[in-house]
Amino acid sequence: MRQSWLRSFLVIVGFSLLLTGCGVNAIPTLDEQAKASWSQVLNQYKRRADLIPNLVEVVKGYATHERETLTAVTEARAKVSQINIPKDILTNPQAFQAFQQSQGALTQALSRLMVVSERYPDLKASENFLALQAQLEGTENRISVARRDYIQAVQAYNTELRTFPGRIWAMILYSDAVPLQNFTVDQEGIENAPVIKMGNG
Repeated sequence: MRQSWLRSFLVIVGFSLLLTGCGVNAIPTLDEQAKASWSQVLNQYKRRADLIPNLVEVVKGYATHERETLTAVTEARAKVSQINIPKDILTNPQAFQAFQQSQGALTQALSRLMVVSERYPDLKASENFLALQAQLEGTENRISVARRDYIQAVQAYNTELRTFPGRIWAMILYSDAVPLQNFTVDQEGIENAPVIKMGNG
């Protein structure tokens, strides 16, 4: 009786190890990694949005003639803040594209603002502006890292869904698993990107 129980236990353990070795947990694991990476993307974009009101106020104090540029930044930030992020954004192409476009528009508006700041020596010498500029530069770097991590996580997850043995496990155990949306290159932004000169020089 005891030997029979032990044999059954070993068979179950062996079968579990075999399944694990075949990647049965890969899809949920990669899915969680992609979602965690997306959370970091949202955190960094929020950090950037929080910096903008103070930056606009400081620039406004020295560059009153740049009303159009300041308004563009304020409006782009407002659109980013107002956008409704649905729960299914990672599997909803339209919602994901709308999010990416609004963030891209804000990036472009901020780039133009930083170019404008180069025309005002007193602004460039302002301690408040320099501090905000440094924070913005650091945040943009963190956004780049967060986007890169998300792109890699989604690439791993989507590849798992489309290749063996992940494709088999998806059909048997994870029928609700679908490919996640990923960032695309903003070709227009690249072609029209203004030159930004960060720092004191």
